[in-house]
Amino acid sequence: MSAGEMRVSAWLPAFDGPWSPVGGLLGLVGAFGVLIVMARLPWRRTPSLEQRLAPYLRDVAPAERRTAWSAASPLGVIERLLAPVMTSGVRWAERISGGPGTARRRLDQLGSPMSVDQFRAQQVVWGAIGAVLGAVAGLALGAGRGVAVVPVVGLLLVGGLLGVLGRDRMLSVQVGRREERMLAEFPTVAELLALSVGAGEGAIGALDRVSRTCSGELSAELRRTLADARTGASLVEALEGMAARTSLQSVARFVDGVAVAVERGTPLGDVLRAQAQDARALTRRRLLEAGGKKEIAMMVPVVFLVLPVTVLFAVYPGLAVLDLAL
Repeated sequence: MSAGEMRVSAWLPAFDGPWSPVGGLLGLVGAFGVLIVMARLPWRRTPSLEQRLAPYLRDVAPAERRTAWSAASPLGVIERLLAPVMTSGVRWAERISGGPGTARRRLDQLGSPMSVDQFRAQQVVWGAIGAVLGAVAGLALGAGRGVAVVPVVGLLLVGGLLGVLGRDRMLSVQVGRREERMLAEFPTVAELLALSVGAGEGAIGALDRVSRTCSGELSAELRRTLADARTGASLVEALEGMAARTSLQSVARFVDGVAVAVERGTPLGDVLRAQAQDARALTRRRLLEAGGKKEIAMMVPVVFLVLPVTVLFAVYPGLAVLDLAL
């Protein structure tokens, strides 16, 4: 050992014992706290244009931005403490999972009153939970043979990324399930609308009756459409907004048919009955397609379980007889 190395080792504390998982976790928490403090120092915190204008526009700021993190944490004190970090985390989550346009469209498809900022805040919370779980998993894996810093940090980053993307994926799954329920309700709703129009009611009256009679996702969309029509928009514009909030082709064709019937004066009952027949035909096609896919899946237990057992029952007596003969 050279003289320089001896002088450096004299200043460093001697450590010969095993690594402690609790100590490693406390060290990560302390390092994270130091990074937060360093990032929020006054000379490193340059106010943005929005922050400079906020005191003068506070009364007209949108309510959803003032309560952007109210759904992320039930504790107001924690929200205020984590607000600077949450803002940076929301921007990071938005860069990872896409812009605000895609999130806003999926939230509209879900019919959720949640704002985009609240959804991004939930993504940040999920990412923080995933990062903590990844760090704990890394510490648990290295508890027996010594904790390595690189795997723990890697699992922490992977856990945070999976948490953010997992919340985004969960939103897409919720939207898909809601649209499946709407598609299952659509033939019945179209039939009821055709019966109401055939009984002598107008388009708005039929929509109002069906939305009050039925319960489900599609009836909720009809109530929202009626609310838009009663607040100043025309019926055609309200129906087009309903079609824009969903990605179902059946609903889009239904809206186009109703819009054409209302604008040109064609019989609305015939249009609605044709729409109901098309919806039921589409439902039958979907059932046939699902049955074809299930038929292929049902071949797996037949080929790998039933067939080998049948062959074994057929061949085993002959093998037993041959064994006795020998």
